[in-house]
Amino acid sequence: MPQDHRLQQQRFELKYRLTEELVPPIRDFVSSYLELDDYAAGRPDFSYPVHSVYLDSDDLQTHHASVNGDRNRFKLRLRYYDDQPDTPVFFEVKARADNCILKQRCGVRRKAVPLLVAGQLPDADDLLSKEPRHLVTLQRFSLLLHQLNAKPKAHNSYLREAWVSSQGNAVRVTFDRHICLEPFFSAEAVAAMTQPVRPLQGFVVLELKFTARFPNWFRAMVQQFNLMQSSFSKYSGGVALLGEHRFRNSARVYEWQRPADAGPACEKATPQGLATIEP
Repeated sequence: MPQDHRLQQQRFELKYRLTEELVPPIRDFVSSYLELDDYAAGRPDFSYPVHSVYLDSDDLQTHHASVNGDRNRFKLRLRYYDDQPDTPVFFEVKARADNCILKQRCGVRRKAVPLLVAGQLPDADDLLSKEPRHLVTLQRFSLLLHQLNAKPKAHNSYLREAWVSSQGNAVRVTFDRHICLEPFFSAEAVAAMTQPVRPLQGFVVLELKFTARFPNWFRAMVQQFNLMQSSFSKYSGGVALLGEHRFRNSARVYEWQRPADAGPACEKATPQGLATIEP
């Protein structure tokens, strides 16, 4: 399954905020231990586009759980990598249990997305995989969706540079750039954005992901580059920047002005690179 064979289903994640100037030396360090992800090879900045539609309740329960630092929380999202009609959309449950990240996802055909988001269980032909774990994931997604009465609330996009182990998926390092987010209330998997903001303007997010112990070379890298661990949620960061009221009521169309500190127009990831989207 595309983008599934590298998935770490249970892992630890540590995040760091970097300036772009730090990326090349850290990349050189990482390349001594990991190899570039197949999907990033040959692309500008070694990065491929990632899109997510976050689903939440009207009172934004999953957002508040993240802001409050609840030790046991989850997010519901649709994850996809382009807007082509024949490529899959992944229904994901990303949960945190204490300090451990638990991630489940199921790939479905794009035409089935609106019905599944509405709460309908899938037909067998809607699923890309017949493995029981994928159907279990979709069933859990549907259960949590109903419990929250969750609806699409936000579209997030960014460019990801990923480094992976050639010997398995126990270790993974990613650099996320051009993080954008805007209110979004439709059960669609689109790539274009209209008036996005940059919740982390001027920074790259480095994530160190591992399934067992913290690798010794991770520790050496953190010390060498004097990295400071930082907590950041792409979804909640955008909600905080724009204001919760812009995400609460999907029946209302908001007219809003770009906040003065929201940064310039966001860029949309395309197969050729970046296309500027003006406000």
